[in-house]
Amino acid sequence: MHRLFVAIRPPEFVRDQLLDLMDDGEILRWQNEDQLHLTLRFIGEVERPQAEDIATALGAIRFDPFELRLAGVGRFARRRGGALWAGVAPREPLAALAAKVDRACVAAGLPPERRAYHPHLTLARWNGPEPNLAPFVHRHAALASEPWPADRFTLYQSHLRKDGAHYEAVAEYSAALAQSGSPAERSWFRWNKRASISSSSVSTPARQSSPQP
Repeated sequence: MHRLFVAIRPPEFVRDQLLDLMDDGEILRWQNEDQLHLTLRFIGEVERPQAEDIATALGAIRFDPFELRLAGVGRFARRRGGALWAGVAPREPLAALAAKVDRACVAAGLPPERRAYHPHLTLARWNGPEPNLAPFVHRHAALASEPWPADRFTLYQSHLRKDGAHYEAVAEYSAALAQSGSPAERSWFRWNKRASISSSSVSTPARQSSPQP
């Protein structure tokens, strides 16, 4: 089984800015640099054949590059825990890309995502009752960054370990190549160290006039 999600990886200067926010004094499980990402669609656990179908379907997506920037912080609180996050803006092009990713996943046999899309970068998580995060949220309410280009997204595999989740980039999809009608760029296409799939075995032909994901 492969535990997958689709995300945008922020550039180094944004990751550095987010790491600088993290306060060891808070009772939280802070994300490390490798875990910082902007989720477009969480897929969950799938078998290898469906994982390959998903990777191929994602290669049919076309989208125009757009700019993103950090925009404030917030939190999700649930009965058994929650997450502290940094917001991003603008929402509209991200939501449009997330909808295309969702349609590609549905075409590969997954159920559609029913939850409203709320773009964010998770900074930390907690278990149990919510800690007092009001000072942190107030202190960083005006969080902002220089804009950065969102011109590619990545299919990741998540490996759950005792020390937390580790993310492996499986396939990368570029807006530039999608615009040219070429197959999506795949710098990597691998599932684990014991088995790999060459990019030629999953290359996606230029999309025809069928409904766009």
